[in-house]
Formats: sequence, structure tokens, C-alpha cells
Amino acid sequence: MKICVVGAGAIGGLMGTKLALSGEEVTVIDQGAHLQAIQENGLKLIWQDGTEYVAEVAKATDKVEDAGVQDLIILSLKAHYLEQVAKQIPKITGPDTMIVTVQNGIPWWYFHNHGGEFDARPIESLDPDGVLGKNIDADKIIGCVVYPAGAVSAPGVIHHVEGDRFPIGELDGSESERVRKLYDLLVNAGFRSRILDDIRSEIWLKAWGNLSFNPISALTHATLVDICQFAETRKLAETMMTEAQAIAEKLGITFRHTIEKRIAGAEGVGAHKTSMLQDVESG
Repeated sequence: MKICVVGAGAIGGLMGTKLALSGEEVTVIDQGAHLQAIQENGLKLIWQDGTEYVAEVAKATDKVEDAGVQDLIILSLKAHYLEQVAKQIPKITGPDTMIVTVQNGIPWWYFHNHGGEFDARPIESLDPDGVLGKNIDADKIIGCVVYPAGAVSAPGVIHHVEGDRFPIGELDGSESERVRKLYDLLVNAGFRSRILDDIRSEIWLKAWGNLSFNPISALTHATLVDICQFAETRKLAETMMTEAQAIAEKLGITFRHTIEKRIAGAEGVGAHKTSMLQDVESG
């Protein structure tokens, strides 16, 4: 399968390495020293247990259009960079291309094929100029929630911290042929996955942690275990999650975990710096 990873950071790089090693034709879009290192040495992934993987990619470039039409596009760059590449996405999208977005938080396509009272409603705060909606065909999107944690430890080098789960789901809740194909692809690459009939509930479950732990970590420079074991920040995270739960439940979301279990899960990750804290520290 021809796969284009747009943004080969912690998650994109992790996915790109494992997919390339499983035999897929992977093209990487990135920039600067990170791109140069990938072009010269391939993508290097250091797994949690110390195992090192190095994958040669089919192509590494800073121009999306150089990739050609793809079977799967993984949009793994940070949400605030999406507009910069959105206009180029149609150039690598064919009739049967699947698009997977792996940003944390509520996605701009949230209400596409939602079926509720807000069906097809755009979220203007996430796509104020309509650039994403115009250029990224939401009918091609398969929802995906990212549970692995990682970091770019050096140009071209991804350090895996923990986790290997990528649950996926069609936006209308159906179990289509293409979502089964994506499931097989992820499992063949060594990841764990599930096909969900309610991907939005899983999005909220992950966002529950991101909307609390990430900003707290950015403000305090604390790791996940520090936040969870310090009474004041643990209580702050719990309060933020309670507010989020009230909003989500108004939208028909059901949480399969309690807040306490979600916090315990974050605590179990250990001394990991959230992606937001990593961004703060790297300027």
C-alpha cells in the first residue's frame, strides 16, 4: 500500500517506521534537520524496551505534491499546521484514498456523518476559514485515536515511551471494507487496534486527558506522574475532566472509564513529558 505520512514527529515517525518495516511503501513529508536526517539515514525508532528499528522510506520530502497519489494519507502533523498543507492534500488524493487524522482533541470533522442534531455542522474555531473542510474530503476520513506516547529525541530518531494502541472507526459507525483494511494494516505493522462503532466516544476519552494534563504540564513543567501524585494538580485535572464530561454527555457521549481510572492510567505512564510540554521546552 502507498502510504504518505505528513509530519513524521513522535507519532507520525513511529507509525511510518513500523509501516515501512512491515513492507508498505511509505513516503514521509517533513522539514529541516529532521527531514535531512531521514533522507540520509532513514527513520530510526527506539522502542520502550530499548530495541532499535531503522526503516528506509520510499521517499522523504518537504513537498506534499512530490508524493503522488496515495492509498492512505496519515495527517500526523500538529493541528495548528494543518492549514499550511491542506491545499496540497487534493494533489495526493485519489478516488479510493483513505485519510487518517491522528491529532489529539476534537477534530474539525467531528460532526461529519454524525447523524445527530448538529450533523454536518462545521466547527468554526477549528477551521475558521473553511480551508480544511474545502481541501480535505471528510468522506475519505477514518477516525483514529492515538494512545502511544513518544518523542523526537534527535533529528530522524523517535523514542517510544509506552503504548501501541490505535483504535479506529468510520465516522458513521459502520464496519466498512476499508476500515477492515486499515485495521489489518495496523495489526500487520505490530500495533494493536480495534474497529469501533462510536469513534467519537473514544476521541473524548483521549481528549479527557489531553485537555487537562497537557496544559497543566505546560504551565508547571511537571511530568504525568508528577501531576497525578501532587494533590493540587491532580484535583485540578479532575475538575477539568468533570467539566469536559458534562459537555460530552450533552453530545450523547458515553465514557467507558471513570475519571479516577483515567487519571490512574496517566499516572501509570510515569515520568513522561506531554507533547505540549515538549513543544514549550523546544520553543
